[in-house]
Amino acid sequence: QVQLVESGGGLVQDGGSLRLSCAASGRTFTSYTMGWFRQAPGKEREFVAAITWSTSTTVYADSVKGRFTISRDNAKNTVYLQMNSLKPEDTAVYYCAGGIYLASIQAKNKVGYTNWGQGTQVTVSS
Repeated sequence: QVQLVESGGGLVQDGGSLRLSCAASGRTFTSYTMGWFRQAPGKEREFVAAITWSTSTTVYADSVKGRFTISRDNAKNTVYLQMNSLKPEDTAVYYCAGGIYLASIQAKNKVGYTNWGQGTQVTVSS
């Protein structure tokens, strides 16, 4: 099991950038596919991006492709989400999640993730 703590959220203007970090505790981080999800008020939690445990294959939601980049540093037990060209519709609480041995084909479905962080607020003003 890993415990996850997000950081890096905040308020940014339309077109700006933010980098989210998710620090994981535990010795099995390298066995986890790591994902980012987000939830806006009144909406379902939705997939944003994921990076797999074995090959670091990346998967993105269509809405963020070309703007967001997910990466991981296994030496630091940390996963990052670099968000560029932010839009007001990106405003949400962003959650880091971990799913052990998830394949890339499973990575968009939140059902496969067993460990979740507490979330960090991202607000993009117009």
